[in-house]
Amino acid sequence: MNRQTKAIRIQTKKTQYREHSTPLFLTSSFSFESAEHGKALFDETEDGNIYSRFSNPSVQEFVDKVCMLENAESGLATATGMAAVFASMAGILKSGDHILACRALFGSAHQIITQILAKWGVTYTYLDADATEADWEAAVQPNTRMIYLETPSNPGLELVDLAMIGRVCKKYNLIFNVDNCFATPILQTPTDFGADLVIHSATKFMDGQGRVLGGVVVGKEEYIAPIRFFCRHTGPSMSPFNAWTLSKSLETLELRMEKHCQNALKLAQALEALPEVKKVNYPFLESHPQYELAKSQMSAGGAIVTIELEGGFERVSAFMDALEIATLSSNLGDTRTIITNPFTTTHSKLKPNEKAALGITEGLIRISVGLENIEDLIEDFTQAAVMSAEILVS
Repeated sequence: MNRQTKAIRIQTKKTQYREHSTPLFLTSSFSFESAEHGKALFDETEDGNIYSRFSNPSVQEFVDKVCMLENAESGLATATGMAAVFASMAGILKSGDHILACRALFGSAHQIITQILAKWGVTYTYLDADATEADWEAAVQPNTRMIYLETPSNPGLELVDLAMIGRVCKKYNLIFNVDNCFATPILQTPTDFGADLVIHSATKFMDGQGRVLGGVVVGKEEYIAPIRFFCRHTGPSMSPFNAWTLSKSLETLELRMEKHCQNALKLAQALEALPEVKKVNYPFLESHPQYELAKSQMSAGGAIVTIELEGGFERVSAFMDALEIATLSSNLGDTRTIITNPFTTTHSKLKPNEKAALGITEGLIRISVGLENIEDLIEDFTQAAVMSAEILVS
């Protein structure tokens, strides 16, 4: 079956009630058929559910669908996307290990690597997104254990060559860990390029409607096993209700991403033609410095567009106030178009030099393009760009 069919048809085994829609297993624990059954479950000679912190049918259905979409052997779901990011590192790395990472990271991932793991004796080295294969190889140390990256990155939409990193990881026996949130498995499957672990903030496009929080990490069982142990005993479990919601959302992920990408490309093209907009950044614009790389490893450009406006935060504020459709929020991946200024929100805790290295300026605006009528969006963003420019001049 095609994966779109599988995303709809993978579900928990029907109960005696013969339900059509998959049921929701809102239970904290599960009963044993006998004392021997309980013993077998705990000594892992028999598979089954014990406690929803460990496993739950609703959660497993969601995980199974993501594993299918990402061509992964195994996986587990977490309460949030950042819990998945943290577990993918903390469940594997130990004191004395070294991690290589692309500098273009979401703010909280940066804090995990530089502040939290550092306290545990895990060291790190950052490389730029456009670093060469020789650069990555030169950065490998005897204690390097993992390469971690986002592509496209949040918020700069910088890309990393997945095939290249796959070769480096294979050559030096490193764990290849990819945050695939922006692309989703619909546009890009990192396992095809050798990734061992793939992470998502399911809160974003997997839910797609701003309803629930969730995270998921999938990949090779040899790496999922220690992450599962870490999560089982530290407890960042996904709520069964959230998992049920997310599993249903995956049934429409492919359809939604197709429309998101169509809208995003058209909006990016329209904004690039405006003299009131200093810069537009989108992977499938020919002006993107990594356009050819984007075309080689993504089937479409995604739903995120960034623009830069002259005039700093004053201009940004005027632009946002002039918009009539878009929502101002730090979230993304919704049916509704959302905008934020990373300089003052999602990446506000970064030091000035760190923001500069990532191209996060006062005038940067991240747009999560929704599913509204594209002509309405173009009209709204155009009038906001013109009006904010006039206000600044006056």
